[in-house]
Amino acid sequence: MKQLALVFVGGGIGSVLRYLLSNMLNSSQTGIPYGTFAANILGSLLIGIILGIALKTETFSSNTVLFLATGFCGGFTTFSTFAYENHVFLRTGDFMSFALYTTASFVVGFAMVFLGMWLVRLF
Repeated sequence: MKQLALVFVGGGIGSVLRYLLSNMLNSSQTGIPYGTFAANILGSLLIGIILGIALKTETFSSNTVLFLATGFCGGFTTFSTFAYENHVFLRTGDFMSFALYTTASFVVGFAMVFLGMWLVRLF
């Protein structure tokens, strides 16, 4: 039950922060979902750092990893919103934004996970 509570609280905090970030960065003028992109990229970097620390040291307990990685990062990042935003690009015929957003999200997201883990190894 404790693990469920940790995921619940971490996910709630992450979701609220993603909501605030999206409100600040998403633009109805350009239609580009900068907030979702930023949340997914930052979340990818954070999970790389969190899991890198967990693998390198014994600093984080399994409950801390559950709270931070599964809960917070899971709530902060969002694949469903990313998928919906791409659906909108395709529905409106904005194939260039679809291609750029999808490619950048995957490439930069993976790069951030690797960067986070690499940074942990450096320090």
